[in-house]
Amino acid sequence: MPLESVDVLVVGGGSAGLSVSHELTSLGIGHVVLERGRVGQTWRDRWDSFCLVTPNWSVRLPGGAYVGDDPGGFMPRDEIVAHLGRYAAASGAPVREGVVVRTIDRAAGGFVAQTSAGNLHAARVVLCTGAFQRPHRPARSDSLPAGLLQVNVEDYRNAASLPPGPILVVGSGQSGCQLAEELREAGRDVVLSCGKAPWAPRRLGGRDLVWWLEASGFLDQPVAALPSPAARLGANPIATGHGGGHDLNLRMLRAMGVTLVGHFLGAAGHQARFAPDLAHTGAWGDARYRELMGLMHQAADERGLPRPEIADPGPFDGAAPEGVSLDGFGAVVFAGGFRPDFRSWLPWADAFDESGFPIQFDGVSTVVDGLFFVGTHFLRTRKSSTLLGVGEDAAMVARTIAGRMA
Repeated sequence: MPLESVDVLVVGGGSAGLSVSHELTSLGIGHVVLERGRVGQTWRDRWDSFCLVTPNWSVRLPGGAYVGDDPGGFMPRDEIVAHLGRYAAASGAPVREGVVVRTIDRAAGGFVAQTSAGNLHAARVVLCTGAFQRPHRPARSDSLPAGLLQVNVEDYRNAASLPPGPILVVGSGQSGCQLAEELREAGRDVVLSCGKAPWAPRRLGGRDLVWWLEASGFLDQPVAALPSPAARLGANPIATGHGGGHDLNLRMLRAMGVTLVGHFLGAAGHQARFAPDLAHTGAWGDARYRELMGLMHQAADERGLPRPEIADPGPFDGAAPEGVSLDGFGAVVFAGGFRPDFRSWLPWADAFDESGFPIQFDGVSTVVDGLFFVGTHFLRTRKSSTLLGVGEDAAMVARTIAGRMA
């Protein structure tokens, strides 16, 4: 039986893959999209109450922008999935669901993808496997008591799904803080192991935080604007869309009754240990807050808008226990972010940097000819992996592919 061949193989049927498909279709380029689960599977895997942290108006997929009656709201998980499903159907995306791409090798005239549905030849490949690939656990996480339930944030569903008892959440970025709030509101005792994460108010001067981040140019910053490439692994500003969107930060969580502690150092028996660095972590977050607020004032000045009122957060109480007994705890939830995972299933180790990010320029691999990326965190700018910016990168990569086929 002859090997099936396509011009372009798109791996991943989420917002990035569907955006690439839309742009390739508009250029008349034949392609197929392979998705391991169902369209929008990464979103389907989020916890039950998950919703966007960016307003609905920021959903700007090419040909699939948000057109509902609540642009300032925050779509919950199932609405996000439904939106992507409608987008795929409207654009006629050639998605094959339930097909796992196991690996991809170079071959004459391009590549051969080994999949759960057989092999497929493609002249070019666009990897759209998401910004969040491999959940990260800190060092010494294996020292926790073996009988204590330990789950990654992607496996968390709701407070009722966890055994009775207090919950240790490791990681205080967007997901960690959202889960700490949800668990506390459900009546659970929560210990939050904190790392460095910037924070900001949900709204300033009557406008959403994301409006200000876009207007200030923050979201358009390239990797070169970071202190180092490793800073790509840093947390996004803490935000939540729950309840129509509201402020969320360490001070608020502490006021709710969440116990804040420093970085997780491991466990000795049933005693969890934490670094004495909560004060430093809080000060770091406050410094990033002031930097962001400076950008907001600059953006207001440039647009002739009144400067939004910005409150000084005041001193942060860094007092925290350095040890917590885990006796009686119900679970540990790891929410320490994600890492790229291309090397685990692709043969080109030299195509990725020391942090696992692709070595590329404008989505084009500079190591493997014919290989492209869309939806990767910081592919071009801060917004590259977001519903606000992924379409721009998809259009650029599709045009590049079209130019090489001419």
